Amino acid sequence: MSSITIHTIEKGLDQRLTEEARRNKKSKNMFVKELLAHSLGMPVEGRYADDYREFCGIWTSAERESFESFQKDNAQVDAGDWRA
Repeated sequence: MSSITIHTIEKGLDQRLTEEARRNKKSKNMFVKELLAHSLGMPVEGRYADDYREFCGIWTSAERESFESFQKDNAQVDAGDWRA
């Protein structure tokens, strides 16, 4: 399997891809891969496991900010915790 990079995507096209991916509840990457496959008349292969899909995008901005504020201490390493 290979990867490609597409340079200089116009703002309007990028916004439309983002909107359509969100509307289809997919990542932009997956949406673009499916769009390319369909446009070439090919089946979509290599679907990702979506074991966690039910949990994606269910927090409000306020809930996310609250969670992140409680997690701030976890982002710092306390050297005292590593003393023998």
